[in-house]
Amino acid sequence: MVLSGQFRNNIVSALAFSILLLVASCTNSNQNNDTPPTKVVNINRLPTPDFNADSAYACIKAQVDFGPRIPGTKAHALCADYLVNKLKSYGWQVQVQNGTVKTYDGKQFTLKNIIAEYKPDLANRTLLTAHWDTRPWADLDSVKKDQPFDGADDGGSGVAVLVELARQLGASKLDKGVDIILFDIEDYGQQSSSSEAQQEDTWCLGSQYWAKHLHKPGYFANYGILLDMVGGKNPVFPKEGTSVVYASGIVDKIWGIANQMGYGNYFIDRNSGETTDDHLYVNTLANIKCIDIVHYEVEKHNYPYFHHAHSDNMEVIDKNTLKMVGQLLLEVLFTEK
Repeated sequence: MVLSGQFRNNIVSALAFSILLLVASCTNSNQNNDTPPTKVVNINRLPTPDFNADSAYACIKAQVDFGPRIPGTKAHALCADYLVNKLKSYGWQVQVQNGTVKTYDGKQFTLKNIIAEYKPDLANRTLLTAHWDTRPWADLDSVKKDQPFDGADDGGSGVAVLVELARQLGASKLDKGVDIILFDIEDYGQQSSSSEAQQEDTWCLGSQYWAKHLHKPGYFANYGILLDMVGGKNPVFPKEGTSVVYASGIVDKIWGIANQMGYGNYFIDRNSGETTDDHLYVNTLANIKCIDIVHYEVEKHNYPYFHHAHSDNMEVIDKNTLKMVGQLLLEVLFTEK
């Protein structure tokens, strides 16, 4: 509704007169009061760092160059050492949580959850996660279904964004605690015609183990963000269903910030179905509200075409996507109260 011109002028005049009376009243009140006026304190927020997509891209390539990071392989062991040393070099306190787990096909592995802490003594904490292993088979491909693939996006991209973020925070003066957990053996789950209840818990073995054996007694974070497939070209990040069920307020917060940053065409205001990913167990077993930022094609009701396929290699990686996701996380950390 738009006010008419004359009516608006009358209101303005009345408001101006009221303000003059208020100022005079406040002035007289201050003259009779010995209490000094309250000082206005300007709070200077730390500037948000500029996320370096080139650095994140190089981290993905380094992981891919080791080969598929399948549990029990040399590539898996070498990549674990690389990630631990990287995080340590940025001044973070790093530990590897080892645990013995059995996969759905009866094999036994020693998992390596890589846990890095920024300002570990602070109680106010945010949890950032991704999985760093790769699926042993390209079982959703049309060829060579029994052979491994690079996992540049599915595994590599989320890890790389968090490693670069660790570098940025290590050089910053951010006064809050941040934990990065790179979960192992996420992608060794059963994909079959069996019921969902039977196969669901065959996935995400690293996050299930961590949630049952927290790296610190009573560990808690205000909220968590999981990254999964966040480096591909033309990404679509809907509001993932499990995230909405357990942490709808966090979803709305992150997607709202993304929209303010101009990322609304990618962080779309649509829900996807509930998925089984590491955040499920962070929510249900560790009781920490955690959301999943994951590339999912809503119109196709499926993940991108390269999901669990040999085409998940460096060719699908887009630095612009890495920049967007990384900058969003930095904005969240540096602007929230």
